[in-house]
Amino acid sequence: MARVAAARISAIRHFNRFYTRQIGLLNSGLHQTPYGLTDARLLYEIAKHADITAGDLGKRLDLDKGQLSRALNGLKRRHLVIARQSATDKRRQHLALTDAGHAAFAQLDAAARNEVGARLERLGPGEQERLVAAMRVVETILGAEPAAPSPIVLRGHQPGDLGWVVERHAAFYCAGLGWDQTFEGLVATIVAHYIEHFDPARERAWFAERDGERLGCVFLVKKTETVAQLRMLLVEEHARGLGLGRQLVDACIAFARQAGYEAITLWTNHELDAARHIYAATGFVHTDTETHVAYGTNFVSETWNLDLRR
Repeated sequence: MARVAAARISAIRHFNRFYTRQIGLLNSGLHQTPYGLTDARLLYEIAKHADITAGDLGKRLDLDKGQLSRALNGLKRRHLVIARQSATDKRRQHLALTDAGHAAFAQLDAAARNEVGARLERLGPGEQERLVAAMRVVETILGAEPAAPSPIVLRGHQPGDLGWVVERHAAFYCAGLGWDQTFEGLVATIVAHYIEHFDPARERAWFAERDGERLGCVFLVKKTETVAQLRMLLVEEHARGLGLGRQLVDACIAFARQAGYEAITLWTNHELDAARHIYAATGFVHTDTETHVAYGTNFVSETWNLDLRR
């Protein structure tokens, strides 16, 4: 305890008080229902885990036997939970919800979803993502066994995506490489042109997403009738090493072939070694190099091209 700063202890206690008030734990009923937090958690675990036992519940929720027994007996008296003797081990009893228990759980689940949804509606898309990401950080740091990551999916653009593209490119290039705000303005112009002149038959954007969190993006746009341009490939730092960059570029190439393009061109920065490696691995050829004084810095750009007729 002596090694922990008092200010950090106070900060966590302050957050605990704030959050318990936010989610209504101080009220007699959770989510404006007649069920308290312990009852709600027991109903949830029993609903989600068939044939769970009281011992399993105690371990999952870290409840002592006395508290667990009192809570379960209360749910049984209200005819929400029943216990059945195991067919294979007469010493074990499996817990299940009654019809009334399922109705109570459905009420709690719907109320919780509505309450959380209402809170999130007051936030913008970016704030929602920051909140969810921060909660994942807390879970990861404090959780002994982090949950297995959900699969990553590639999807098309949705409302809020283009603002994210501008913000994340600014964060990477301006904060990371020292470019100034004129580059952020360039990205904003590119995405505005994309959405205003979007041709779904010949243009596409892909966003890599996991559990609602954007991890990367890429755009393929029409440069000429026969040449497509790959633009704004980006993968978040914490998602690198998962092969996302290659998946995004492969998606561009497959779509360009389907759309009837004869070639793809792209412009990149000489410092972006990981991206350049992906381009080379997918068949692009480095065809031109230029030195620039722009965006508040000096940098070397490269043009890469892929012939789709081969």
